[in-house]
Amino acid sequence: MTSINTIILGGGCFWCTEAIFNRINGVINIAPGYIGGKTKNPTYRDVCTGLTGHAEVIRVKYDSKLISFRDILMIFFSTHDPTTFNRQGNDIGTQYRSSIFTSNTSERKIINDYIIELNQSKIYLNPIVTNVEKETIFYLAENYHYDYFEQNKNVPYCSMVIAPKVKKLIKSKNSFLK
Repeated sequence: MTSINTIILGGGCFWCTEAIFNRINGVINIAPGYIGGKTKNPTYRDVCTGLTGHAEVIRVKYDSKLISFRDILMIFFSTHDPTTFNRQGNDIGTQYRSSIFTSNTSERKIINDYIIELNQSKIYLNPIVTNVEKETIFYLAENYHYDYFEQNKNVPYCSMVIAPKVKKLIKSKNSFLK
């Protein structure tokens, strides 16, 4: 049995989510892309209209010997706002929905149980609205989206939105860092 697993996560803009998971020990590969919509071969421009139904996501390949599925979920839920419907901060639209895509029924149960646990803990003031969706066709994003934060740290969106999330991760979850 292999210890290499994959999960698809949508936590708003994929630049933010990618910047977080790029720093996590046990993460082998990240691919930004689009999933969950009706348009075949969508482009970033298409998805940004909000009309395709696709979410901006990252496909995370990780080694479960180095990081558990539950730890992946904990990092995911703690580094974006899972209580806002179709938005993260000023990014608004279905493409920014909080979502997890999987075809694995046991993973789906673990995710749903974890959401119930978080809601019962009252960590968040509002209920979690993260969609747990069946994995469909994943479309890779255009090449310029890969390592976007690392290559564009001086772009205002990166310095004002992504950098604070990365700093929070480094401060609060440093035991998971590479």
